[in-house]
Amino acid sequence: MLDFILNSVGVTGIVLTLLGGFLLTRYKRCPSNQILVIYGKVSGGKSAKCVHGGGSFVLPIIQDWQFLSLNPLPIDIDLRGALSKQNIRINTPSTFTVAISTREDIMLNAAERLLSLDEEQIKIQALDIILGQLRLVIATLTIEEINQDREQFLQLIHKHVTVELNKVGLELINVNIKDITDESGYIEAIGKKAASEAINKAKVEVAQQDRNGEIGQVKAEREREVQVALERAQKVEGMQDAESKKRIALADLELKASVGESEAASKRRISLADLDSKAIVGESRAEREKQVLIAMELAKSDEGKKDAESKKRITIANLEALAIEGENLSKAKVVEANTVLSEKNAEALRRSEVANAVANTQILEAQKVSELAKLEKDQIVRMEIDKRKKIIEAEAEAEQTRTEAKGEADAILLKYQAESEGLQKLLSAKAQGYKNLIDACGGDQNSVATLLLIEKMESIIAKQTEAISNLKIDKITVWDSGSGGANQNATANFMRGMMGSLPPIHELAKQAGIELPSFLGNMTEKHIPEAKTE
Repeated sequence: MLDFILNSVGVTGIVLTLLGGFLLTRYKRCPSNQILVIYGKVSGGKSAKCVHGGGSFVLPIIQDWQFLSLNPLPIDIDLRGALSKQNIRINTPSTFTVAISTREDIMLNAAERLLSLDEEQIKIQALDIILGQLRLVIATLTIEEINQDREQFLQLIHKHVTVELNKVGLELINVNIKDITDESGYIEAIGKKAASEAINKAKVEVAQQDRNGEIGQVKAEREREVQVALERAQKVEGMQDAESKKRIALADLELKASVGESEAASKRRISLADLDSKAIVGESRAEREKQVLIAMELAKSDEGKKDAESKKRITIANLEALAIEGENLSKAKVVEANTVLSEKNAEALRRSEVANAVANTQILEAQKVSELAKLEKDQIVRMEIDKRKKIIEAEAEAEQTRTEAKGEADAILLKYQAESEGLQKLLSAKAQGYKNLIDACGGDQNSVATLLLIEKMESIIAKQTEAISNLKIDKITVWDSGSGGANQNATANFMRGMMGSLPPIHELAKQAGIELPSFLGNMTEKHIPEAKTE
């Protein structure tokens, strides 16, 4: 008994181990670059359960699993002949990068529509969607809007393409428009026009800058000459002023020296006279001489003073005259400098005005040439575009007419061929059927006709019934006066007459050239039972 229990426990442990191992194998982990799709019986009434990151148990028997890759899928699209808003066909080679989305609702769309497809099949589906939406976006824009505002063009592509890709579980990662060209040369003409306008604008700006440079150079030279003349005038004036002050100072010093010498000599002489007079006090001669000497010295002193004062006045007058002469010379030089400066200013102004006039004339000539070239270019480009557009439209219309005519002719030919083949097959089948029927009847043509008529009996009787079925008889009123004779009344006669008015089957067959066999019965007159009256 113990052995049995131990064996049971061992078997149970093995079974539990195997069951645990099996359950562990049913736990699926999802890599970061994939989506785990669990399908079968899932909760929430959904068609599948999508797991991105982490893991989940996959129940045996009622559930199964599969991975969807999140790797980006680059799709090269060489779109040719897309019709723009201006009815001009353009070429837009581009590269779209798409991938399966990780949003919950879009992941479910991918699980429902892309689970069993490989990368190439997914690319084909995305390519069809992108081509249609790209043509739709191009049809709503002009070539100028597509060529100049690339950001708006890409936004519209993202807006339209993303919505449609989400329906199949994809999302748009990147759009790269490689180039935009057209067969008519319209975009190239727009580029040449923009380049020409930029070149003309640059030439005008260069001319303006050259003019501004020359004007600035003339102004700088004029200001330099004015400043130099002013500095030179101030230098001369300063030198004349210094020279005048120097001469006045020297004259003052010489005058002071002369006056000092005269006073010193006078004092010395007076002192000697005083000494002599003291020495010969008692002598009258000495006194007289003394008085004479004193008078003479006094006269000489007065004469010296007068002479010094006269020299002083002469010197001052000479200095004043020299100063006035220097001032006048300085003023004359200033006036001369101002005159030269005014002349130079006038000459500089004249040159500036002439340069402005020449520059304006050249600018006007350049603008005239540019405008004429621009006008001529625009007209030529417009005429060339119209011409090519008309040619393309005519070719397209002719091609469409040829295609439609060929399609109609092919359709009529196919119709008649189909009708001919169908009629031929029908007649062949009928002939084969008639042949088989004659063989089955042993070559008896009457039997064959009888069998064919039996098949048509139902339609013949239906036609007979239809003859009276369309009669709108709401009510029949019979006034029976009892004049029908013995065992008869008017009602019975009415019914007999009505039945007799229907064409018999045998008559119809005879009119058709067919004699019915006798086993179908003959029309005989039978007494219609009298209607019982109560």
